[in-house]
Amino acid sequence: MFVLYALAAGVVIGLLTGGRLDRLDGLGLRWVPLALIGLGIQLVLFIGPVGDAVGTLGSAIYVVSTGAVLVFVLRNIRLTGLPIVALGAALNLAAIMANGGVMPTTEAALTAAGLDPTDGFSNSAIVAAPVLAPLTDVLALPSWLPLANVFSIGDLLIGVGVAVAIAAAMRRPVPGRTSPG
Repeated sequence: MFVLYALAAGVVIGLLTGGRLDRLDGLGLRWVPLALIGLGIQLVLFIGPVGDAVGTLGSAIYVVSTGAVLVFVLRNIRLTGLPIVALGAALNLAAIMANGGVMPTTEAALTAAGLDPTDGFSNSAIVAAPVLAPLTDVLALPSWLPLANVFSIGDLLIGVGVAVAIAAAMRRPVPGRTSPG
């Protein structure tokens, strides 16, 4: 949910710096279906009954779907902001893979976000001795914010990259148009 704040920030920054929403058309993103499939799988995977049903396969599904989204990002790396997104996604994938297919978090981070650990498969789980601990979900949006959740340094980089990409795209020149003056 952290990325939703990044999307909003990117649009606001884009507008405040003279950008226009219509410039988001025609970015030329490649392999969009791959990203949508990867994100869609994660969305469904983290719904209680689905996570419960897949059991231990959830970890492998999470890794593969995260990898699919990273491939999409790498395919579009030429766009402003996407190298930052790629770095964040790679850090997240490294932490997830190093910890058996889950993103470790802490009880303190969950509490700060107003969350309780769930019994079903989740993208974040308390792990006693996480590998690559600084890259895990140790940060939290406070519980008083809508969509409060735990997040990682990788998520923060993804958010910054997404905001930069949107703001830059809103300011990019549109081919065939000349600026006044």
